[in-house]
Amino acid sequence: MEVVVTGRHCEVSDRFREHVSEKLTRLEKHDHRIMRVQVEVELEKNPRQHDRSVKVELTAFSKGPVIRAEAAAEDKMGALDLALDKMQAQMRRAADRRRVHKGRNAHVGVGEALAGMPQVDDSGDEDDVIERKVGPITVTGDGPLVVREKSHAASPMTLDTALYEMELVGHDFYLFVDKESERPSVVYRRRGYDYGVISLDVD
Repeated sequence: MEVVVTGRHCEVSDRFREHVSEKLTRLEKHDHRIMRVQVEVELEKNPRQHDRSVKVELTAFSKGPVIRAEAAAEDKMGALDLALDKMQAQMRRAADRRRVHKGRNAHVGVGEALAGMPQVDDSGDEDDVIERKVGPITVTGDGPLVVREKSHAASPMTLDTALYEMELVGHDFYLFVDKESERPSVVYRRRGYDYGVISLDVD
């Protein structure tokens, strides 16, 4: 397994690189298909964030889906341990899901289980919309300003695959294109192992 360590706004010592390589060997017992792990260490310059001054992001590339986890702490070692714990937990949850679906006493498929769920109307009253200025940008509503944008290549997939990938990246939601309906959809975690799905009808 190849380990690549990079630093943003900080220097990464050879000693830390060796420590990272040693620690990450734990991941192979959860997924022996891992080929490379990318480790990004970022220093937070804001002095008010001293307790979260170092962020570590792990990205594991294998023959299966990409797995990501990140954590922040006062120092590199602490942030690395937290991120590693998160990634191991994600791998365990994904393995448990596979066992549930492939075991002898297989449960009802996730798509079938979610089909009868009531649709929730989250639309609010349009008259309550507030506009405010954040620097040179006008922000509509009282939500946070978008500060990070990502774009990912994607192939249509089944709902079960989307749930599996959501567990691996460790998020509470996952955006995908449904293979059967060809609609943009989001699967999200509700409570425990309960899930919901939102789909868009594109005209």
